[in-house]
Amino acid sequence: MARTGMRVRQRFDRRLIAPMVLGSALNPVNSSMLAVALVPIGIAFGAPPSETAWLVTGLYLATAVGQPVIGRLVDAFGPRPLYLLGTGLVGVAGVLGVLAPRLWVLVLARVLLGFGTSAAFPASMSLLRTEAERTGMASPAGVLATLSASSQVISAIGPTLGGFLIGVGGWHLIFAINVPLSLACLALGWLWLPRTHRGGHHGIDVTGMALFAAALTSLMLFLMLPGLTTLPLAVVAVGLAALFARRELGMASPFLDLRVLAGNRPLLLTYLRQVLSYITAYAYLYGFTQWLEHGRGLSPQGAGLAMLPMSGAAILATAVTGRSARVRGKLVVGGVVQVLACLGLLVVDGSSPVWVLAGIGVLVGIPQGLNGLANQNALYAQADAERMGASAGLLRTCTYLGALVSAAVTAAFFHNGAGTAGLHGMSWLLLGVAGLLVVVSLADRSLRRVGAPTA
Repeated sequence: MARTGMRVRQRFDRRLIAPMVLGSALNPVNSSMLAVALVPIGIAFGAPPSETAWLVTGLYLATAVGQPVIGRLVDAFGPRPLYLLGTGLVGVAGVLGVLAPRLWVLVLARVLLGFGTSAAFPASMSLLRTEAERTGMASPAGVLATLSASSQVISAIGPTLGGFLIGVGGWHLIFAINVPLSLACLALGWLWLPRTHRGGHHGIDVTGMALFAAALTSLMLFLMLPGLTTLPLAVVAVGLAALFARRELGMASPFLDLRVLAGNRPLLLTYLRQVLSYITAYAYLYGFTQWLEHGRGLSPQGAGLAMLPMSGAAILATAVTGRSARVRGKLVVGGVVQVLACLGLLVVDGSSPVWVLAGIGVLVGIPQGLNGLANQNALYAQADAERMGASAGLLRTCTYLGALVSAAVTAAFFHNGAGTAGLHGMSWLLLGVAGLLVVVSLADRSLRRVGAPTA
């Protein structure tokens, strides 16, 4: 029993973990399930890969724009209302996807999924910071690891789950599954998320948000279709970015405080590492999966099963290292193993045995379990507590910037089909990206302080 006059240390409210984990899983699982569904959806609608690619792009665009915008709204209005609105929208998008009569309606459903799934992660990071301050936890590494497992590792399970659902009831099930998931999130969020919030809604920079969204959308559309014909999109993106910067620098309460962000070099490097990490991760997730179906001749179910070693390795890496708040070692090891995985992709061909493909999957899975967790822990330590939602949203934006770059790379090298020559060409480029990740991680000395014991 605590003595009179002594401060009683409060415990973390573990009821929050279930809605945080389930809500944060919605985005990565929807992103990754589609990897094995693009071919059957294309067959169902008679659409070529150039059109089905918009199913990927639609979610990427909506998520990249939605995460920081909704994160800023979380900072202002609190996690609960944004969490409930977002997870409710996921259920609506799931119904629309099941009933979609045409491909472009299906693309709209993916866009709605992108916006709906953008709320849970910044809401969870905001809740985590509030609980840490209430309970006096300097670094809730265990809870952060659990949250990372829901967002980073579950993305590795997605292709296997997608292949299973397609085998059971066709591609419609990868949309239908969002309905029970949405209902579960709504129930958990309504019951257990706190109704109080210390922030206020004053100073919401709607114009800044609109300029940010327009600039980022223009940039990402250019990245999806780079070339002379789309070069005006890049010019528009630069112009809008300049207008956005000018406005934010002159605002008393900006959407993104660019002065603070520019002065936070460790956080900027964390964002850069996130982009680099996910260029390779998503190129493997979508590029290698397409090669398994086209170049190796596997079915969607077989391709999903072939991704199981990646899933297992990612889960194991997170489980083994998740309790430690230190990040530098995770990032260096993750980058080095990504280099080894890219070297492995250079030796496969249409006759490669299954054990070789499984071994490469393990090499890809280890960085998925390490890099996302480490960058999330780094952001938690580096970001301003009052803008944790927006900062966490920007981390997810960087994830999808990496994903869009990977999509552009995949489209370039698989222009004439997902053959082995294209896979090898893509692997050389990814090898350089993984090497740069190692260099950036080694050069960032501030990482030594993240998770280090404090007096």
